[in-house]
Amino acid sequence: MADYKMHLLVCGGTGCKASESEQIKENLLAEVERNGLSGEVQVVMTGCFGFCEKGPIVKVLPDNTFYVQVKPEDAGRIVSEHALKGRPVEDLLYRDEHDLPISDSKHMEFYKKQVRIALRNCGFINPENIDEYIARDGYAALAKCLSEMTPEEVVKEIKLSGLRGRGGGGFPTGLKWEITARSVADQKYVVCNADEGDPGAFMDRSILEGDPHSVIEAMAICGYCTGSTKGLVYIRAEYPLAIQRLKTAIKQAREYGLLGQEIFGSSFSFDISLRYGAGAFVCGEETALIHSMEGLRGEPTFKPPFPSESGYLGKPTTVNNVETFASVPVIINKGASFFNNIGTEKSKGTKVFALAGKINNVGLIEVPMGTTLREVIFDIGGGIKGGKKFKAVQTGGPSGGCLTNSFLDTPIDYDNLISAGSMMGSGGMIVMDEDDCMVSIAKFYLEFTLDESCGKCTPCRIGNKRLFEILDKITKGLGTEEDLSRLRSLCKVIKDTSLCGLGQTSPNPVLSTLDNFYDEYLAHVKDHKCPAGQCKSLVRYNIDSEKCTGCTLCFRNCPVGAITGEKRSAHFIDNSICIKCGVCYDKCKFDAVSVS
Repeated sequence: MADYKMHLLVCGGTGCKASESEQIKENLLAEVERNGLSGEVQVVMTGCFGFCEKGPIVKVLPDNTFYVQVKPEDAGRIVSEHALKGRPVEDLLYRDEHDLPISDSKHMEFYKKQVRIALRNCGFINPENIDEYIARDGYAALAKCLSEMTPEEVVKEIKLSGLRGRGGGGFPTGLKWEITARSVADQKYVVCNADEGDPGAFMDRSILEGDPHSVIEAMAICGYCTGSTKGLVYIRAEYPLAIQRLKTAIKQAREYGLLGQEIFGSSFSFDISLRYGAGAFVCGEETALIHSMEGLRGEPTFKPPFPSESGYLGKPTTVNNVETFASVPVIINKGASFFNNIGTEKSKGTKVFALAGKINNVGLIEVPMGTTLREVIFDIGGGIKGGKKFKAVQTGGPSGGCLTNSFLDTPIDYDNLISAGSMMGSGGMIVMDEDDCMVSIAKFYLEFTLDESCGKCTPCRIGNKRLFEILDKITKGLGTEEDLSRLRSLCKVIKDTSLCGLGQTSPNPVLSTLDNFYDEYLAHVKDHKCPAGQCKSLVRYNIDSEKCTGCTLCFRNCPVGAITGEKRSAHFIDNSICIKCGVCYDKCKFDAVSVS
């Protein structure tokens, strides 16, 4: 094997691949060969670096130089300048808020407060090369369990770590494993829930794309201590890259004897197969997921019995999500106390979040539990795009709530977010600014939930439909104050009577916006105005005759002919024709068009 002096790591996550990172890798390989550096410089396609806003990314080791927004044509300069002459390519370096170049990612605000456990290998290894995973202590945890620990000791270590399920429910992982271990059956199963359905969430996908072996190893460890010999990964078919890399990793693990019969020469046997989901959000709930894997309709069932007692094919089944499993090898290798000393009293370790929305640094982050929302949004996230004012952050996806300025100093953990009227969820975090209408936001999330409901129980199937109709009425300027009372009352009924977590949490976006933005709801029903100017039925576009120069730019771009006026004379908008598309507002160079 060549002893490389330099490594060029190219982001191979879905986002960067969509921005030609594959071509960047090919161009780098060609330049390395052309310059006679094939024995000295290695080009590696890795998983996601997390800093999606600045992709495609190329990282140079050992000096840790971090190149952002790289294009295929930049490959020549990276090799000729950096690899050959040792000089960083200045214009490709990340620049901070003072426009100063920062070459080392360790000094970037985006990474400074992050602690990577679940994402530890993403961006550092080739996910399709098992040797690189092994070089970073891969499968050492499985070997330790099989050679040094009893199944009961493994469960105890996971319990002592304080690891809770990262899929949203936050159930203690060690306790779940213990219940399965105590259940008696001729066959048990380990299921990895990779059915990630929250809008804006891509945590599980990125882990599977960047470090699939960590999940495979953890599933085998779970199988060992629960008495399971078969593992299943339920993954949505819309994740082709994750599926491809997972298949490759499973094949390699079998070839190395890390899956299959008598692993590490022990009496323990374990193997993994894949099951595909069709993108149903409700199948993120474990009983609905199990039904889908069985070939049945993806509907939840009442618990108990819990899957740990009666799950897949009626057998004891341990269900954990991708991020939960990804943390397990670290806990075994470094000990429960390592993980337990990170985080808060009731929420241990780290949490991966997908930062999205009106924020400067969109991407994937991993922070210790207890990090505040302010630190995440303004330090790691770089604040709000375009210098706009922060308005709210939605945590927990459609099941969560919108939190305002008053919650920015809230330490992030399971209990604090629930107390604030939201929830952790799987880790989606969408940031909103002053231009967002919170009534429309509530309507958007409810529409998503309405579409994704399995329809099994009446409160969710019919109740959410009625909720949506009331919100739609309000956004069209037809609502009344009585409707606001009906909203709150109906939300409480749906939460109390729905069968599964989808229905029980679906009213959260409505309740949290009612609590925190009641004045916006009142403006919609009393003044028939949308303060943010987003509800088209309540918006009027007007032209200021004193500012209008008669340039005709708005007239020429209006798609429905709602604007009239002569050249070099003030123009006018006929709001009975106007479709509220906003083209006139965007095109006007003289600030003559206003929204009311």
